[in-house]
Amino acid sequence: MTKIDIISGFLGAGKTTLIKKLISEAFDGEKLMLIENEFGEIGIDGGFLKDAGVEITEMNSGCICCSLVGDFGTALKKAISDYAPDRIIIEPSGVGKLSDVIKAVKDVAAEISVELDSYTTVADVSKCKIYMKNFGEFFNNQIESANTIVLSRTQTASQDKIEKAVEMIREHNAEATIITTPWDDLNGAAIREAMQNHKTLEETMIEEHEHHHDEECTCGCHHHDHDDHEHEHHHDHEEHNHEHHHDDHEHGHHHEHEEHEHHHEHGEGCTCGCHDHEHHHHHHADDVFTSWGVETPHKYNEDKLKALLDELANTEEYGIILRAKGIVPSDAGEWLYFDLVPGEYEVRKGNPDITGKLCVIGSKLAEDKLAHLFEV
Repeated sequence: MTKIDIISGFLGAGKTTLIKKLISEAFDGEKLMLIENEFGEIGIDGGFLKDAGVEITEMNSGCICCSLVGDFGTALKKAISDYAPDRIIIEPSGVGKLSDVIKAVKDVAAEISVELDSYTTVADVSKCKIYMKNFGEFFNNQIESANTIVLSRTQTASQDKIEKAVEMIREHNAEATIITTPWDDLNGAAIREAMQNHKTLEETMIEEHEHHHDEECTCGCHHHDHDDHEHEHHHDHEEHNHEHHHDDHEHGHHHEHEEHEHHHEHGEGCTCGCHDHEHHHHHHADDVFTSWGVETPHKYNEDKLKALLDELANTEEYGIILRAKGIVPSDAGEWLYFDLVPGEYEVRKGNPDITGKLCVIGSKLAEDKLAHLFEV
């Protein structure tokens, strides 16, 4: 029996960092396989976990939630057939719906011997409010569908911000275990135990159909999409290696960014994914989010790179930027790795790659302006 862990999280939340911690501290001795899916044209993350002895299968043709019917099931079956792993960790696209991934695993479980061991969401404690407001259909689905929610960056957040984030999360999921302790203070085994502290998928489904909901019910069901995924909510990493943990050690440029809530006009054709979509709940990530990616030999001055990233992180001139990352050569003969989420970014030194790579993910991207900004 192959066990499956799904570790979801919105763009930049820290999925890969959590996965690395679990691999080194919780899954030692198990034969592991990671199936990851990056939303974007260029798979920058590929290879960052290979040093941990984990097989990587990337599906870059589209976000995982849009690929479930076809290649996801095929990839899962092939993974088990070819490698016979003890455990498979699935890292969905940051803009994927966790309920879709859970359903896909359940569908595959009817044909092969797998057990869904946990389904976890990593959430940046400082971004819960802005993501619930602007991209609630996708962010809230990850919160609602998880049996465990692991808050990242709590080591740099105020107690008030942590408590408010927990309160917002509880409005969408009353049952999940929420981890608020900074990751450096916890062993991966303790996180794993919390992730696995839930009823089985089958038990949860049976209970959902058997119990009755009255006005005082606090199970969280009424917060879920009643017309989507047949109640597949089951209450029950980003980032990269480089020997630096962006989530656990804030080396980058952090700004209090609570007010940067993207107050823009929503026309009839708006595809930003904001709150006006929340009454529909039928969107795929491909309908809302876009990515811009290029390979480039251009050499960047580190100070100029930081200046352009600061502009990208703190304005809407280039669209609603949710995530940007890159590996580029510098004019000083070094290689610069950068990660960016709304309001903050990090630049660090890294090993050379075969060429420079850039990827920006968001909605309503101004691709021409991005190309000019990055001088490509």
